[in-house]
Parts: sequence; structure tokens; C-alpha cells
Amino acid sequence: MKSYKVFKSELLKNKEIKKAYDELGPEFLVIEKLIERRLKNGLSQNDLAQRVGTKQSAISRFESGSYNPTISFLYKVADALDTRLKITVS
Repeated sequence: MKSYKVFKSELLKNKEIKKAYDELGPEFLVIEKLIERRLKNGLSQNDLAQRVGTKQSAISRFESGSYNPTISFLYKVADALDTRLKITVS
């Protein structure tokens, strides 16, 4: 099984994917950090979903970037991963 970083590196070799990734950088950064934390904690998407009180499919959609989560959802995910979510506006 490929690691997330290897998979991401391979995807970003595609110029169209790289351009879209750069344009959505902040959104992808949040997703990336939460995926890294989930994997570091040894949790499956289903494990995380149970902790959050949602379905595995919701976690999958969030991690794939096809779901526009609420701030409340992000806080629930961060809490379930024993991490902090810090949002700033400057």
C-alpha cells in the first residue's frame, strides 16, 4: 500500500492537478493535516467516523475534497483526532 505522501507526490506530477491543488491550497492543507493525524493515530476512516458521530462515507468525501465541510464538522474531526483546529483571518 502506498503512503499518502507518495500518492500525493505522484498526483502532483500532473500539471492540471498541480494547478488545481495550488489554487485550493488552504483547503487541501486542512485535509492533508487531518489525514496525516488520522494515519498517525492508526485510525481508519470508519474509526474516525465513529468518533465524530458520522458515517465513513462522510469522512471519505471530506478527505477526497468532494465535501465542503462546516467549521463545526472540522472542529469535531479535530477533536476526535485529539488535535486543535486554529482558524485565523488576517
